[in-house]
Amino acid sequence: MNALPAHFKKVSVLGAGESGVAAARLLASEGVAVTVLDTAPLENVGERARQLAEAGIPLCSGLAALEVPADTSLAVLSPGIDPVSPQVQAFVRAGVPLTGELETAFQRCACPVVAITGTNGKTTTTQLVESLFNGAGFPTRACGNIGPAFSSEVSNSRNLALLTVEVSSFQLETIQTFRPKIAVWLNFAPDHLDRYASLQEYFRAKVRVFENQSPEDWAVINARDTLPPLRAKVLRFSAYEPYSQETDFTLKNGTIEFRGEPVLRLTETRLRGSHNAENLMAALACGHAWGLSWDAMRASLCAYKALPHRCEVVGTVAGVEYVNDSKATNLDAVEKALSSETRRVVLIAGGKDKGFEFGALTELVAARCRAAVLIGEMAGRIQKCWEPSLFCLRAGSLAEAVVLSQDVAEPGDLVLFSPGTSSFDMFKNYADRGNQFRALVQQLS
Repeated sequence: MNALPAHFKKVSVLGAGESGVAAARLLASEGVAVTVLDTAPLENVGERARQLAEAGIPLCSGLAALEVPADTSLAVLSPGIDPVSPQVQAFVRAGVPLTGELETAFQRCACPVVAITGTNGKTTTTQLVESLFNGAGFPTRACGNIGPAFSSEVSNSRNLALLTVEVSSFQLETIQTFRPKIAVWLNFAPDHLDRYASLQEYFRAKVRVFENQSPEDWAVINARDTLPPLRAKVLRFSAYEPYSQETDFTLKNGTIEFRGEPVLRLTETRLRGSHNAENLMAALACGHAWGLSWDAMRASLCAYKALPHRCEVVGTVAGVEYVNDSKATNLDAVEKALSSETRRVVLIAGGKDKGFEFGALTELVAARCRAAVLIGEMAGRIQKCWEPSLFCLRAGSLAEAVVLSQDVAEPGDLVLFSPGTSSFDMFKNYADRGNQFRALVQQLS
C-alpha cells in the first residue's frame, strides 16, 4: 500500500457519508491529520460524528464546513459532493489539490481491481462477480458504490485475489491513476442530469473507467454502446438482436452463448429478463478474462438471488401480482422492466425531478400498460407526456397510489412500482420507498 506523500500530512475530507468516513479513517491510520467537513447540520450526521470521534477524527459541520482549514494540503471528495459546490470551490480558490475517495483507496490497494460501471445493473453485476470469483476459489469482496466503501476494504487487500468495486460517474470524476485490471461497462442511458449540464458530460465522466488501462487489461463492454477507442483487450456482450460479428456473448433461445458455444441457460438461474441476461454475461466475461472455465463459474451464478427492490415480487392480491422495482431510478430501468413483461401493467411511477423527460417512454407505456398512477414532483410533467396515449391518475402519496392501482388493475394484470427517478422528494432513499411499497401491498393482502 502507498503511504501519503510527506507533503500531504493535513487532509480535509469533504462529506461525512460512508465513503468520507472510510477515507478519513484510512488516512488517519497512516498518521495523517484528518478533518472531516460536512455542510449538513450536526444533528443530521450524529452517527457519523460518533464513528469519527471514536477514531480521534474531528468533524466540522454546518456553515463552518464551508471554511478551508488552515494549512490544508489536500482535499478528498466523497462521491456525493459536487465539484462545483460552494464547499469544493472554496478549496479550489485556496489552491488546495483535490482528489476523490476512489482514487485515495486505489493508491493503497494491494490487489487487482474489477471495476463495474453503467447506468443500470451495477449492484447486481457486482454481486454476481463477487459470487463467481469466491465460488471459483479466488477470494474477493464487493465494495465501492454498493457498500462498504472501497476505502474500508483496502487494508485487507493483501489477503484477496482481487477487489470487486462498483463505481459511479461521481466517483470517476476525480480519478488520476485508477486502473482496473477488468473494467465493465454495462450500459448507458440518461441519468443524473440534475448534476451534469448535459448527457455528454455524464458520458465523459463515466467513460473515464477505461482511462488508465493498458493492453494488459480487459474491457468488458455492452456491444450496443459506442465507446471511444480502448487500449485494453475487449470482450463484448448483448442480449438484444441484431448481433454484430464482434459480439462475444449473445442470448439465443434463452441460452447465453460465447461465440456460438452454449454457456448458461437462464432457466438455471434465479434471474429474469434480458437486462439480467446482460448482467450475467458481464460477470461471465470477467471470469473468462481471468481465465476461469465455464464450469467453475456456473454454480455460483445459478445460486445467486437478486437483491430486494429489483423487479421483486412482493405479493398477489385478487389475481393481480405486485412487483417492487423501486431501484428503477431512471428511464432505462423502467424500459427494461416493462419490456420483460407480457402481461398488462398498471405502472406506478414518478418522484424527484432529475432533469429528464418521460416522453421517450410514451410509445412503450401505451403498448404495455393499462394505466399509470403518478406520484411525486414529476407527476404533472409525466402526465402531460403520456396523455392521451395512456390513462393516467395522480396520487398524493404512495399509499393512495397503491389503492388506485388496485382499483384499476384486473385479474391477470401486474402492478409494477418502477418510479423511473429518484426518491428523495418523498422518501429517505429507494430502499425506504420499496419497503413502504411492500408493506402497503402486504396490507392489501
